[in-house]
Amino acid sequence: MTYQHRYLDGSPLALPVGKVVCIGRNYLDHIRELNNAVPETPILFMKPATALANLDTPIRLPAGRGECHHEVELAVLVGRELRNANAEMARVAVAGYGIGLDLTLRDLQNDLKKKGHPWETAKAFDGACPLSPFLKPDALPEPQATDLALQINGVWRQQGNTRLMMIGLFDLMAYMSTHFTLQPGDVVLTGTPAGVGPLHAGDTLLLRLADHGFNARLA
Repeated sequence: MTYQHRYLDGSPLALPVGKVVCIGRNYLDHIRELNNAVPETPILFMKPATALANLDTPIRLPAGRGECHHEVELAVLVGRELRNANAEMARVAVAGYGIGLDLTLRDLQNDLKKKGHPWETAKAFDGACPLSPFLKPDALPEPQATDLALQINGVWRQQGNTRLMMIGLFDLMAYMSTHFTLQPGDVVLTGTPAGVGPLHAGDTLLLRLADHGFNARLA
């Protein structure tokens, strides 16, 4: 199924499908679990529009490329252009909030990091960003104090709260906009809490954002 932004009730949004702008290492517990250094400035990277996929379609992992890890994240849909924005401008530009997976080929990423190479081939492959439908902004009144979690095969693997972000949601969007113009239809991924690990064919997933649950499965 071709990806299209949509609201929780299934209605499509009149926004193009754009790029995905991401931050690495925005939760301290996740930094510690991977023995990474705490960054002095936010680590940004991007996924192309071809990485986007509907969460309710089977997730297909790349074959023969090592372990693929789950990273559950709050996703923000951009509704207005942001360039050199401030935090308030970022807040009013939000068209919706969702939850998604930053799928990561961890073996490949570790090899790339050792060589000092970019991460894109480990994080930007087709289908590397399955997303839920989006909640309208007023349906998530406290996006900077919201629980998010991932359950795999009945076991909770990741649990966190957006208040634990090292750089807050709207400050993050503003910072991103000083490096890349955020356009309507772009998606911002905001970092993952601890508990990342490998996915396997046949896994069943439950992603939770506040009181909303979204089911997914691996092909």
